[in-house]
Amino acid sequence: MSCWMPGCPALSMCRGLAALPITCLERAKVLKTRLGILLHKPELGHKTGSSSKLQLGSRRRDSSRDVLEWRESFDQLLKSKSGVNAFHTFLKTEFSEENLDFWLACEDFKKTRSKTKLASKANRIFEEFVQSEAPREVNIDHETREITRKNLSGATSACFNEAQAKTRTLMEKDSYPRFLKSASYQDMTRQAASRGSSKRSHT
Repeated sequence: MSCWMPGCPALSMCRGLAALPITCLERAKVLKTRLGILLHKPELGHKTGSSSKLQLGSRRRDSSRDVLEWRESFDQLLKSKSGVNAFHTFLKTEFSEENLDFWLACEDFKKTRSKTKLASKANRIFEEFVQSEAPREVNIDHETREITRKNLSGATSACFNEAQAKTRTLMEKDSYPRFLKSASYQDMTRQAASRGSSKRSHT
């Protein structure tokens, strides 16, 4: 209903809306649309949350199986990324993580294809871990150290094999048994076992 009387509130409101820039009206429409989307988002969020919970549950089952497999053999532990991380954390408490870091550096070194990169990487690994008084010197005998030094003159992907094998044996015979007996690993196995029994009871 229109109003022609001067000072009419309805007439003032209509004039006020007409005086608004078009961009303001367009923004109001955009905000209304966005508000509608936000009002419907909880429904979508609920579906996403359910999916992520399923994925998390699956990951937990996988990690539980992993944790229990680590005690089967040292190889089994080294095959697991989370196992290597847990073992590395343990070695830090014994101030001997350089052994595992050296082993991992050698594994990465073997994947190098470029001869130029192979030589530079070999020197870097030798200086950091192998040479006498190296910043992170690994515990290997003098003979192995000298063999590795000679191998650098014609660096191949196998030049650290002997030193890597000695370090691996040291970890397997010395650090690995202590890791399995450590409070942190015992706690992890208890949690893994309880998740496993909980899963069986629900099936």
